[in-house]
Amino acid sequence: MGQPTPSRLRRFWVVSTILVSLLAYYMYIPLPADISDPWKLMLLDATFRSAQQLSHLIQYVGLSHHLLALNFIIVSFGRKSAWSSTNVQITDTNFDGVEVRVFEGFPKTKDPLKSGVLYIHGGGWALASARISYYDELCSAMAEELNAVIVSVEYRLVPKVHFPEQLYDIDRAARYFLQPEVLEKYSVDPARIAISGDSAGGNLAAALGQEFSKDATLRNKIKLQALIYPVLQALDFNTPSYQQNANSPILPRHVMVRYWIDYLKGNQDFVQAMLVNNHTSSDMEMAATLRARLNWLSLLPKSITKNYRPVMKKVGNSQIVQELPQLLDARSAPLIADQEILQNLPKTYILTCEHDVLRDDGIMYVKRLESAGVEVTHDHFKDAFHGCMIFTSWPTNFSVGVRTRDSYIKWLKQNL
Repeated sequence: MGQPTPSRLRRFWVVSTILVSLLAYYMYIPLPADISDPWKLMLLDATFRSAQQLSHLIQYVGLSHHLLALNFIIVSFGRKSAWSSTNVQITDTNFDGVEVRVFEGFPKTKDPLKSGVLYIHGGGWALASARISYYDELCSAMAEELNAVIVSVEYRLVPKVHFPEQLYDIDRAARYFLQPEVLEKYSVDPARIAISGDSAGGNLAAALGQEFSKDATLRNKIKLQALIYPVLQALDFNTPSYQQNANSPILPRHVMVRYWIDYLKGNQDFVQAMLVNNHTSSDMEMAATLRARLNWLSLLPKSITKNYRPVMKKVGNSQIVQELPQLLDARSAPLIADQEILQNLPKTYILTCEHDVLRDDGIMYVKRLESAGVEVTHDHFKDAFHGCMIFTSWPTNFSVGVRTRDSYIKWLKQNL
């Protein structure tokens, strides 16, 4: 076989340069200077966007719903069996028909009873699993550091079920876990139990906390709630953080709107109208009234509101709320709950990220809870992005992922 000719080498380098340039163009997105590990984040975001595009292609050719396809990709690459270690015993089981993964830390002290955490994973109510490595590693670390029993709930997902079925699954698993005989089986102190979750899981945890606060038999059984960059409302997609981070990696604004519509079993044709708040215009009395509860001009500090302006249409699309009345249901949007519901909630931890469309949902909930007399710890990370807390292991290890996880676990350790 002869040596490559100069012309062949030139063609090779030209083609290679073009391919590398196209890859760089696909990967590159403008990022704030202070965001954690920007090039690694670009690569992570490009990988996720590629998986999303592949899943839409699979739906286009009629093979599967794009969310089923996307979740298959995510779970296939991240599934982790229930492997126990010398520090944590891990078991897959079910609580009242709801699948859960239980993480039991081995005792480090003479205290015979452990604390307990019901953990709810994120993923837009449609993606991820208690059995993928990201959440397995998080819950293992929690069980070991806290000497706790962590119940990670494998609730059903969109598109197989929609609101409020996910909340029903969480509720059933929680009530089962809180039974005296079950707590005794796992050696859990009934006075030291928390509910927690991230993103859509934070939404479900917040909703569950409110539901329990209305039940006198359960009101005092949850000591803490810990919400990690939670989704809390779908009435205003033009808060300062939605405007500032509209095209941020991992969770751009249009994707969050699509997750909401899928969760509520709505029509994706509503996306453009909801992006400009046509679903909560001032001519829709009930929607406008509830939007007053998340008046960010009064709930957010000037350092957050800056020069952003509210987007409130005088006339909007009433069909959206007529077809999706769940938008106005506090079980889907805990931020709009009545004040008397909030005042019965337990001590709360809320973690928010600067570069996240959901930042202001969390900050507004902090303010509403504080005004209701609830003790709240607000942990804000200036260099953080949505979803960062689960990215702590190679190749998706981010410095801010480790810091947010450690801060979260530290708070639980000090308060649970």
